[in-house]
Amino acid sequence: MAFLNSLVSLALAPRNEEINNFRQHPLEIQAKVFFDLIQKAKSTAWGEKYQYNKLADQLVLNNHFNFLEVLKEFQKTVPLSSYDDLKPWIEKNIQKQENVLWPGEIKWFAKSSGTTSDKSKFIPVTEEALEFCHYRGGKDVLALYLLQHQESNICTGKTLSVGGTYRPDEQNKDILCGDLSAILMDNLPFWAKFLRVPEISIALLDEWENKIEQMASSTIKENVVALAGVPSWTLVILRRVLEITGKKNILEVWPNLELFIHGGVSFTPYRNQYQELIPSAKMNYLEVYNASEGFFSIGDDPQKDDMLLMLDYGVFYEFVPLEELTKENPKALSVADVEVGCNYALAISTNAGLWRYLIGDTVEITSLKPVRIRISGRTKHFINVFGEELMVGNTDQALKLACEKTKATIKDYTVAPIFMSEKKQGGHEWLIEFSQEPEDINYFMKILDESLKSVNSDYEAKRYKDLALLAPKLNIARNNLFYDWLKGRGRLGGQNKIPRLSNKRDYLEELLILNK
Repeated sequence: MAFLNSLVSLALAPRNEEINNFRQHPLEIQAKVFFDLIQKAKSTAWGEKYQYNKLADQLVLNNHFNFLEVLKEFQKTVPLSSYDDLKPWIEKNIQKQENVLWPGEIKWFAKSSGTTSDKSKFIPVTEEALEFCHYRGGKDVLALYLLQHQESNICTGKTLSVGGTYRPDEQNKDILCGDLSAILMDNLPFWAKFLRVPEISIALLDEWENKIEQMASSTIKENVVALAGVPSWTLVILRRVLEITGKKNILEVWPNLELFIHGGVSFTPYRNQYQELIPSAKMNYLEVYNASEGFFSIGDDPQKDDMLLMLDYGVFYEFVPLEELTKENPKALSVADVEVGCNYALAISTNAGLWRYLIGDTVEITSLKPVRIRISGRTKHFINVFGEELMVGNTDQALKLACEKTKATIKDYTVAPIFMSEKKQGGHEWLIEFSQEPEDINYFMKILDESLKSVNSDYEAKRYKDLALLAPKLNIARNNLFYDWLKGRGRLGGQNKIPRLSNKRDYLEELLILNK
């Protein structure tokens, strides 16, 4: 065991040196990424429209020393983009046109509905993005984990990964569209396929309930040492495993389980449930920030709740102050200009041909050298009807405190505003599905309210003497309400998430009708 770990660690040592380099020199590494992206894309239709050749020439002539000046020109010339802005260009790729957003032809598209729209988004996935972004991220997870856990058994067993599915495009059969996880699984190196379960034929099933059944039944006799997936859907699998085996906890099924690699949604509301299912102080939880658009950050320090921003994956990062988002020409910052403690909307330019693309997430900067971040919410998923600026990070943290003090556990939740009228004041309406309800609901809501005040001064100000906001209202969801809602919308699976916060009541009203 020690020999195997030493062998793997030795193989990963050069990569750890590269990671240490960008920890200490974030701007220099990002400058190189920027140059490589501009240089490779300068002959594409997009690059020609925005004169990337001039930007590349300026960088070459000055040996990158004028990077920040060229970046200003880039930001002045190339607009920040939403999916709708890039959609006409992406559709050309789907129609098999070459050299549109990125050199060559693109044959994979990650289908992502996210939580902000009913319409699907088709995110291009290039060979460069697979190799130097997504797969490099997976390898770095292993490198950073082994650096922290020298006695790990992670190399001796298999990883249970919860993925989606993909299929040929209806109009162009050579184009493959589907969940990013399915694209990654199907293109894994042959040796990597031996280290994961279930087998590909099960992992790529498109009927989710059948997939859960087969995943659970086919893996109970495997030596599963790690889990990887979105917390909510992985939880569904684990509970089914216990139902099939009749065991009390997951360690009775997989005694060597030591790691859960999670992402997609905040782990905070789910932590207690995992600790109940996996009752071991040796169990490790590692957060990653990966999406259809790229692999961005890794939780490299088990003592911290933030993540290391991975700066050499072919992704150039820009950070847009939230107050700039509504302006005609929003200001965007590089890693050299951000400030610790501030929240920013994340914009990316990538080796998949996304240019100044606003991914929809907001991040808080927690460190500058190295650059570390914490996902704080979504640019369209917050509540600011009354000036309270409530973010998902606030609600997750407040729920954690309320659950700890009342011994409650939750499965899912969503929050929407109660709008003011002539006859009533405004407020927030919560819909929570509990795994374990608190004995005293009123005490739970009091703790939740007080916790929100403690983590958000704007919320606290609006709640002062009930002048602008009344105390939050709670609706208790029936068992499996959120699951049934997603199923009814055809959104079962790991890429689909519950919208936590909204400035409108659309999601909440649908759920309340289903809850009757």
